[in-house]
Amino acid sequence: MKGRILVIDDEENILSDFKNILVSKGHYVAVAKNYNEAITMLSEKKFDLLFTDIILEDISVESDKTGIDILREVKKRNLNSPVVLITKAPNIDTAIDALRLGAFDYVPKPVREDVLLYVTKKSLLYKALLDERERYRSNIEAIFRSVKDAIITVDDKLIIIETNEAAEKICGITREDISKPFDSVTNGCNGKCREAFKETINKKGQVEIYRVECRHKNRPAQTINITTYPLINSAGVFSGAVLVVKDETRLAVLESELKERREFHAIIGKSEDVQKIYSLIESLCDVQTTVLITGESGTGKEMVAEALHYTGVRGGKPLVKVNCSALSEELLESELFGHVKGAFTGAVKDRLGRFQTADGGTIFLDEIGDISPKIQLKLLRVLQEMEFERVGDSNPIKVDVRIAAATNQDLKEKVNRGKFREDLYYRLKVVEINLPPLRDRSEDIPLLTNHFLDKFNKKIKKNIRGISPDVERILMEYRWQGNIRELEHAIEHAVILCRQDTIAVEHLPQELREFKALPPAARYVRYEGDEYKAIIQALEKTGWNKAKAARLLGMSRKTMYRKIEEYKIKTPDQ
Repeated sequence: MKGRILVIDDEENILSDFKNILVSKGHYVAVAKNYNEAITMLSEKKFDLLFTDIILEDISVESDKTGIDILREVKKRNLNSPVVLITKAPNIDTAIDALRLGAFDYVPKPVREDVLLYVTKKSLLYKALLDERERYRSNIEAIFRSVKDAIITVDDKLIIIETNEAAEKICGITREDISKPFDSVTNGCNGKCREAFKETINKKGQVEIYRVECRHKNRPAQTINITTYPLINSAGVFSGAVLVVKDETRLAVLESELKERREFHAIIGKSEDVQKIYSLIESLCDVQTTVLITGESGTGKEMVAEALHYTGVRGGKPLVKVNCSALSEELLESELFGHVKGAFTGAVKDRLGRFQTADGGTIFLDEIGDISPKIQLKLLRVLQEMEFERVGDSNPIKVDVRIAAATNQDLKEKVNRGKFREDLYYRLKVVEINLPPLRDRSEDIPLLTNHFLDKFNKKIKKNIRGISPDVERILMEYRWQGNIRELEHAIEHAVILCRQDTIAVEHLPQELREFKALPPAARYVRYEGDEYKAIIQALEKTGWNKAKAARLLGMSRKTMYRKIEEYKIKTPDQ
C-alpha cells in the first residue's frame, strides 16, 4: 500500500532516515523542519499519513509550536489523516498521552526500520478504512439529500442519531436536533410518529400508518404516510429504529379535488352527464343570467340552484327559496312581492316579499310551471326591469336579484297549449340546465348509495359497511321513477331495518322487493312510438296497479295518471 507521507522533525538526520526508508518502499515523502513549513504543506497538498516530532526546536524560526499543535491543526481541519508522534523518551505515560491527544500511534527515537515500516503499514491501512467510511458516509448523505421523504433514525432510547434535509421541511427537525430526545422536538404535532417509533422499539417490527394529518402548528394541513423499521445488524442485535415520513399532501389535495368533482356542492356523480352539469354550473356561477333548471322530480334541481348561488359572487348574500305550487295565487303574490298594511283582509302590517329579502342574492322559484297567468305577468316585469310593486302599493321597488327557476314539467308544451306565457318562457330559459333521470346515469348509483349509507350511518348511529350483491343488482336495474330522492329514502329505510353490517334484500322497501320478485323479462316494458299499447301492457302485467305500471315504464305516478286520462283508458275499478 503506497501513500503520501509528510515527516516533520527539526533534526536533518531524522528527516533523511525517514525519507530514505519510506521512499525505498515506494511511498511519496515530503519533509518539514518546523510547524510553519508543515502547515504550509498541509494547505497545499493532501497526505495520507503524518509523522511529527513532539518537540520542534528549529533555531531558524521563532516559534513555540510543537508536534501536538500540528496534531490539533489536523483534527481542526478534519483532514482524516492518521498522525504518528515521534518521541525520544517513550514510556507508558507517553503512549497514553499521545493517544489521548488523538494520535494514531507513536515511534521512539532512534527509529528502527522494521518499526517504522510496521507503523506505516498499519497507519495506511487505517487511513484506507477512514477513506472507505468517508465514502460510505458521503454516499449515505447523498442518498439522504436526494430522498424527498423525511428520514430520521433514533437509538433504542429514542435519541435522534441522524436526519436528512427533507425532515426539516416535513417535520421541522434539523441536524441541530441530533442527540436530542425525539419526544422533545415533536411536541407540536399529533404524535403519530412518536407512537410508531415506540411501537417499533417495543415490538422490534415494522409499523405503517397511512394518510394522517400532522396537525403540526406550522403545517396543520399536511397529510403524511408514516413507516418505521427496526435497526437490526447482521448479528441480530437491535439498536434503534428509522422513521420514513412521506408527504402525501399534494396527492390528498388532488384526491379531495377529485372527490369534490364527484360531490360538487352535494351533487354527486361521475357520469359524463353530471360532469357536464358541473362544468356548466362553474361557467354560470359568476354570470348573472337567469337559469331554468329542468328535470324529473327528485333529480336534484334545488341542489343545482344552491351550487349556482354559493359558487358565485352572490354566495355571501341570501338564497331565498319559494315553492310556487304550495301556495294559492293570492298568497304566492304576497309571498313573492310583499304587501302593505290593509292590502287585503288579514294584512295587519307591512310585509317584505321574497324578492326584497333576496336583494343582492338569488331567488329560487321551484315548480315555476304551476304559477298563474297573473303571477306570470308580474314575474315577467321583474325579469325585464328588476322592479315590482307590493300588493296594495303603487310605488315600484328596485331589486338586484338573480333568478333560478325549476320545473319538472314540459314548459314548451304548456306554451303550445296556452298555459304558460311564451315571453316569460324565453326570459326564464336564457340558459337551461337539464338534469338527467337516475335511470340514465346508473354509473352514479354506487357513489350515491355510499353517500347515503354514510349519511344515515351517522344519523341513525349505525355501522353498516355495505350492501349485498343482490341489493346492488336491484339498485342498478330499478327504474327509479322518484330518482335520487327515492334512492335516498330506500337507503334510509334499509339502514333503519338492518341489524347486521350488510344491507340485504329483505331490508329494502316493498316496491324494490317486488321488483326483485319479478322475472327479468317482466321488469321493463320498452316502447317505441306506440305509448298507448305500452301502458296497457304494463297495466295488465301489474294487475292494473298504476304505481307498479309506472315503475315498469320508468315514469312517475303522476305522469301515469295523466296518460291514462289522455288516452281515456278504462281501468277495472271504473
